[in-house]
Amino acid sequence: MRVQDIMTPGVECVRPEDSIARAAERMRELDVGSLPVCGSDDKLVGIVTDRDITVRATARCCDPSTTCVRDVMTPGIVTCFDDEDVQVAVDTMEMNQIRRLAVLNSNMRLVGIVSLGDLAIRTPDERLSGEALERVSQPALST
Repeated sequence: MRVQDIMTPGVECVRPEDSIARAAERMRELDVGSLPVCGSDDKLVGIVTDRDITVRATARCCDPSTTCVRDVMTPGIVTCFDDEDVQVAVDTMEMNQIRRLAVLNSNMRLVGIVSLGDLAIRTPDERLSGEALERVSQPALST
């Protein structure tokens, strides 16, 4: 099974210069917990999550209407490709302890998101989704 078979397609992006209020409003409208962040060249530059907005912005008492997404987003987003095997996505999520991956096509364009929820609902292999959830949820080892 390929990533493109289980991903959520048609993902909307926000821009780094958008306000976090705008990002939060889009999350509410789309009923999602994260949005990819795309630069002026439509290249993926990061991701902003509801947790980024809550923890990073609220904890610093930032004004939601004037604080930019770039100020709270997570840069250096981890990705996978739409034609890769689902196991590659699972391994990547486990290795990075993340719950969602941006999905790119061969032209490096964002085409979707694959989440733990997608794995649970859209793969017939319950072991695969259970294993991913368990390993992503494990506390990071400190060195």
